[in-house]
Amino acid sequence: MKYISKLILSIALAIASCTSSSKEKEAIPLGTPEVAKKQVKRFGSVIKIKPEMLAQYKELHANPWPEVQEQISKSNIRNYSIYLKDDYLFGYFEYVGDDFEGDMAKMAEDSVTREWWKMTDPCQIPLETRAEGEWWANMEEVFHQD
Repeated sequence: MKYISKLILSIALAIASCTSSSKEKEAIPLGTPEVAKKQVKRFGSVIKIKPEMLAQYKELHANPWPEVQEQISKSNIRNYSIYLKDDYLFGYFEYVGDDFEGDMAKMAEDSVTREWWKMTDPCQIPLETRAEGEWWANMEEVFHQD
């Protein structure tokens, strides 16, 4: 899951509708029967925000790049949110695809998404307790109720 750290950075965007070419596997819109049939995998993660960069970070996410939002949708990410408390960002999203590693690899290869990360990475401070290879520290789910 070496791509998860970069994925979570880019997921700080509101999810936009995705249009795919006929050659690409089409993203499944949230709320459709196809999503209900799939196993949804939930992710929670945390990172610190540099206080002096908070305004810039919020501005970036108030006006996300449409190409990055489209890539997130193509990567089968749904129901994505980021919350702020003190100097911590908490991210949550649901993955509805069937090849997480492959979808994250495609996202990491996207040139526009990589440019977005160049803007967001300097705003963040990874936790010292994160796993090797993570940027945002993944969290363990201890409770869920649908």
